[in-house]
Amino acid sequence: MASDEDALALLALALIMKKKETKPVKRERKKWYFKNYVRMDEKTYLELLSMVTPMIKKEDTVMRKSISAHERLSVTLRFLATGRSYEDLKFSSVISPQALGKIIPEICQALYQVLRKDYLKFPTSEEEWKGVAKMYEERWNFPHCLGAIDGKHIAIVPPANSGSYYFNYKGHHSLVLMAIVNAKYQFMYIDVGMNGRMSDGGVLQNTVFFEKLENGELHIPSSETLTGTNRNLPYVFVADDAFPLRPDMIKPFRQANLTSHERKILNYRLSRARRVVENAFGIMASRFRIFYTHINLEPENIDKVVKASCVLHNFLIERSKRSYAPQECFYRENSESGNIISEGYNTQNSTMENLERRNPGNTLNTAKIVRENFMNYFNEEGTVPWQDNYVT
Repeated sequence: MASDEDALALLALALIMKKKETKPVKRERKKWYFKNYVRMDEKTYLELLSMVTPMIKKEDTVMRKSISAHERLSVTLRFLATGRSYEDLKFSSVISPQALGKIIPEICQALYQVLRKDYLKFPTSEEEWKGVAKMYEERWNFPHCLGAIDGKHIAIVPPANSGSYYFNYKGHHSLVLMAIVNAKYQFMYIDVGMNGRMSDGGVLQNTVFFEKLENGELHIPSSETLTGTNRNLPYVFVADDAFPLRPDMIKPFRQANLTSHERKILNYRLSRARRVVENAFGIMASRFRIFYTHINLEPENIDKVVKASCVLHNFLIERSKRSYAPQECFYRENSESGNIISEGYNTQNSTMENLERRNPGNTLNTAKIVRENFMNYFNEEGTVPWQDNYVT
């Protein structure tokens, strides 16, 4: 039974963590327990434990011995990794569901507070934005890209008496996670908590990011001439059809408007750049199976769980990438033929749902011109050898 496996894994983990062991744990078994129980290797777990302990450690009282920082952190990581209920976790953790209901949101909040400064970095200067763009150009052949934007409906069990407040167009209840991702599959910005009933077209407009973008407060670099060319292009975010076409945000041509080979090339090159955000969601969902469930917590605690998962994802990409997200599992393509070698991570099997495609409405001519200019670049001096094979 799953609960029996959990109990054995937790017991093994507790034995591993003891300072004085009578017998050493075999190396391979030790690695397996850490990777499968807390989704990271031993060194990374101990580093995380040392970082968060000052915030989560509790003192013993005359009445009872406190639950250790290790037990509190490990059961929280297990909750995120499996999505199991507090009732299930009580058998492996020997902690009551009532205590878990307090511990897990508290530890999630602590993880977010400890990690966000170093592992959820949003650029604040032109130099930092240019650093993001440089990596996109090097890795994904898309110049002047400031990040890939996307959003997901996170499935939830609605709170009592909430009616249709969280009910979305997909037919279930959700909160929305909107994110901007860099070229390394790391979240640079997240916004959590908008109810699923809200129009998906309004998700972006209700974020602090969009407010600052509209007010020119993000310190985005001005348009520049691309190195080795005479073409001047602005810095832009890449998105899909759930988002508006803007002078600072490019999305693909709709299927009905793919009337030329050049437009197909633009869509292909754009998809390569924005694929990283879908992969970021997919990696996180595959490692933290809480996203394969309808999260059954109060909305404010769901917010803590999602934020903790995002910063842990970034932390593990940086500190434990080989075990957390092996490069060979990512989507890759043959640079000569354009053939897909592996599909990589996605959210198809999770309960995450895409945002609804929006009606294009009225689009500024300047936004259309920016997209046309990128299209021309990708079909002329910015071409890559395999793109024609891939499109045809």
